[in-house]
Formats: sequence, structure tokens, C-alpha cells
Amino acid sequence: MITARSAMPTSMQLSLYDDAELRRPPSSTATSGATMPAVAGRTFYEFFAGGGMARAGLGPTWQCLFANDFDARKAATYQRNWGEDTLVVADVRDLSVEDLPGNAALVWASFPCQDLSLAGMGAGLRGDRSGTFWPFWSLVEALRQAGRGPDLVVLENVCGTLSSHNGRDFAAIAGALSGAGYRYGAVIGDAAWFLPQSRPRLFIIAASRASVIPSGFVSEGPTPRWHPESLRKAQRGLTGTASDHWVWWRLPAPAKRTSCFADLIEDAPASVPWHSQEETKALLAMMSDGHLQKVHAAQASGVRTVGSVYKRTRLDRSGTKVQRAEVRFDDVAGCLRTPAGGSSRQLILVVDGPKVRSRLISSRETARLMGLADDYRLPHNYNEAYHLTGDGVAVPVVRYLAEHLLEPLVMATNAGRSTDVGTTV
Repeated sequence: MITARSAMPTSMQLSLYDDAELRRPPSSTATSGATMPAVAGRTFYEFFAGGGMARAGLGPTWQCLFANDFDARKAATYQRNWGEDTLVVADVRDLSVEDLPGNAALVWASFPCQDLSLAGMGAGLRGDRSGTFWPFWSLVEALRQAGRGPDLVVLENVCGTLSSHNGRDFAAIAGALSGAGYRYGAVIGDAAWFLPQSRPRLFIIAASRASVIPSGFVSEGPTPRWHPESLRKAQRGLTGTASDHWVWWRLPAPAKRTSCFADLIEDAPASVPWHSQEETKALLAMMSDGHLQKVHAAQASGVRTVGSVYKRTRLDRSGTKVQRAEVRFDDVAGCLRTPAGGSSRQLILVVDGPKVRSRLISSRETARLMGLADDYRLPHNYNEAYHLTGDGVAVPVVRYLAEHLLEPLVMATNAGRSTDVGTTV
């Protein structure tokens, strides 16, 4: 049994934060500073917790009983924002049910995406990283055998999960859920519905077959917003009980987003400097004619415009590989990615009439793009902060799913238990 809760020695923690950060007490919440009490029955475990963005999205009405991550640096940030009481820093393979206290209504797992990503090497669930789904799932099955199985399980990952190994990895996850006594379905939620960042992600939501699922939360078939063709195709590939236990979750359409990328930009960021004129000219020189035309159009508009820039390897007209800078001015940032494995760090371009300025996106801006409030404490080191946010789940997407599906399901199941009656689908 693992009992240690400390992420790392204090001396290492000191290297991650400046002195002012360390003098601040832990936040009660990383979303808004609210101190709402937890609602009875809303308890959860948070696996592959990272910086606690699922916890931030669930909000203060949910009580975290246990959190786990193996990355000590992410764990230090988690503890700075949420305290040290619930976090166990360990490889999920080394955990047992004795490490998991109490009874959780919900188990949330944003398991590693690298082997499932379209940009990855294609190892899928056999990979060292994404393959940690299996030891995690062994824990869920052990909880069920001990009479402590969660009513709800949410798995979050990249949309490449649907097509990994021609759908076989998705089918394997579906079979695991079905075989453990769950009805389940999936939705694809995009952070761009709530935040100015393009970030579609797959959310597989499973409810125990003993749970109460009111009919209003399930539809007869897929809906275009939440169930695009990539998901419908993966679902059509399911067979046997995995197909039998599938449900199409019904969710309302989110309200139209009112924020744009420019709203999140810092004029004087502390984590990154503005580029020199020479550096900005060099960045513009890396653009193709089409992307330079976008810059010229922004200059001609007479309106301060903010664009996001990624560096990509492209083929020129002769077929030679060249590095290009590609800009978008559609009020939405590109998807944040961890600055490793060949992924470039996102830059911003601010165009104000003839004046053009550029720099790396700041740590705080990446946090804002994930829906984290400005009182969320980021690592002092830029790359660590970028890795933390780029590897996370968008907070308002979690909140939306909680409000419109998870919380009603918990309430219905608890009410059904108290009266020993209920309607299931």
C-alpha cells in the first residue's frame, strides 16, 4: 500500500516557483475562488491528474477523495493549487485498491494520449504511455469486486483514440466497459465552444448498469454536434455486448462563445519577452505568400488583431522540406500541445495597423486558453508551465459535462437508492 503523499522533496519544489508563489497558501479552488460546500454524493477519484484541471472543472461541489499522477513536477503544481491531502505520486501500476479511500461516485481518467495521437508512433493501447489505461482499469475492476465500484467513469483522450489500430483500441475500451457492467457512450467536445482554442477531445462516459439513467439524458441516435461521423463510424464497428450496451448521450447545445483570442492576451507578460524587430522580420520571412497576405489584410483592417502562429515543416515547390510559419486570424488559437516530440510552441502575432509584434505565447495565456482562472498557480519555469497546460483537459468542457450529465446522473442514482425505485434505460 502506498501511503506517501509528498510529490517531491521541498528543495525541488522550491525550484519550480518563485518566492512570492511559495509564500501564498494553497488555493481552495483553481476556478473562481468560490468556497461552495461539496454536495452529498458527489465524490470522485482523479487519475492521471496532471495539474488538476478535471478537478477544476468539476468544481467545489465535488469532493476529491484521491488523486494520482506519476509526474513529480506536475504533482508539485497540483499540490500548490489543491493541497497535499489527496494526491499520491506513483505509477498507476503500483497502486492497489487499498490506496483508494472511501467510495467514489465518479472515477475520472485523462489517460496519456501520446500513443493514440495521430501525431504519435501508433503504438496505441500497447504503448508504454497510453497503455497505462490497462493497469488503471484493473483498479476499477478491483473496486467493483470489492463492492466499491464507481457509478460513473469518464475517460478523456484525443480523438485519434477512435481510429487507433483501425478502431480496435476503441473497441477494446468499449469491451472493457461493457464487460465490467457499464452502459456507456461517447461525445466529442471542443474547447472552442467555450474558449478561443481549437481543442476537440473524446469523452467516454460510462454509467453502471445498476445506476438510474433518466430517459431524458439518452437519445435514440447520434446528434451532429456531439456525435460527429468519426465517432459514429467507431460506434458502428462495435459488436456483441459492447454494441448492446452503447447509449447516445443527449446534451444541449452550448451557448455561443463570446470571448476571442485577443481577450486573453497579456500586454506585458512576465514569462516571455517580446521579440526584437529582427526576430519578428525573420518570423514573417518564414511565411508563404498566402500567410503573408493574411498579415497584410490584418494591417489594412485598421483594427488591432491577434493571430496564433505555429512553425510547420512543409514541402516547397521543388519538393524540398522547409520550415514555415503559419498564422491564423480567426479569433481562435491553435490547439495547445506539449512542447516535446517535435511539436512547436505556439507564438502570437499582434497586428496594429502597420505595426507587427511577435513573441511566444505566455504561460498565463496558455492557462487562460484551458479555462484556468488567473489565481491558478503555474510553475515558474516556462516549459513546465506549457507542458502542464498543453497536456490538460479544458476546464469549461468538464464543467459543462458535469452540469448537464454527470451531476444529474449522480442525483438520479442517489434518489433511486433512497427510494429503491427509478427508471433506467
